[in-house]
Amino acid sequence: MGDKEMLRTEHLSLVREGRHILKDISLSVAAGSVHSVLGSNAAGKSSLAAALMGCHDYAPTSGSIFFLNTDITNLSISQRAKMGLTLAWQEPARFEGLTVGDYVTVGNGADRIMRAREALAKVLLTPEEYLLRPVDKTLSGGERKRIELAGVFAMKPRLAILDEPDSGIDILALDNIVQLIRELKERGTTVLLITHREEVAEIADRSSLICSGCIVKEGNPPEVGRYFREKCVPCVTKTCETGERHQNEESVP
Repeated sequence: MGDKEMLRTEHLSLVREGRHILKDISLSVAAGSVHSVLGSNAAGKSSLAAALMGCHDYAPTSGSIFFLNTDITNLSISQRAKMGLTLAWQEPARFEGLTVGDYVTVGNGADRIMRAREALAKVLLTPEEYLLRPVDKTLSGGERKRIELAGVFAMKPRLAILDEPDSGIDILALDNIVQLIRELKERGTTVLLITHREEVAEIADRSSLICSGCIVKEGNPPEVGRYFREKCVPCVTKTCETGERHQNEESVP
């Protein structure tokens, strides 16, 4: 894991339709690392991913986002993508008229088909069965999500924000996820892994726990995962407010 900082947020807050979705989030992701953001459904995980990527209607109400020490808070999705950021998993890919092969490897490079085959195999999709299929409603949600992840692998971004859906749609088994993320890391991609499963979060180098839009705990992934499992999963109040400690934190050794 490198010492250089890839991504940083400073006091990031987001208000949508009168609701405080993100509250004073300060987060640092080291270059060359896998950093997980763990939280229950509706904790603010996907909103954080959307704000980091610059998605429509997710512009921060306050605070800043830095990528390789450059302030990207007001940049568009396309500008962030050109710098090397990409977001995958939460929303299934669907582009009428575009084949899977074209989606996975946009461009006309001589090795395009080879790269598409390699990427599809990494997400356990048989290239011969998928290369010429359209990316449309004939594909299941799980297939589209795997294809989207294959596109990330082929793209080789500087930072991949992998937002695992809370819907329970099957994507990949844990051991396949671990292998793929390790390969992304080995190829030089920093990974921000957003998940509701502690066993997935624990494959990271460092982990942050989000509750009601607040980062309430950071550190060693197994410790953060244990805290989530023992304290957050039974918790039904979700009453974290900016500046306050999580209601059960004082009882954790």
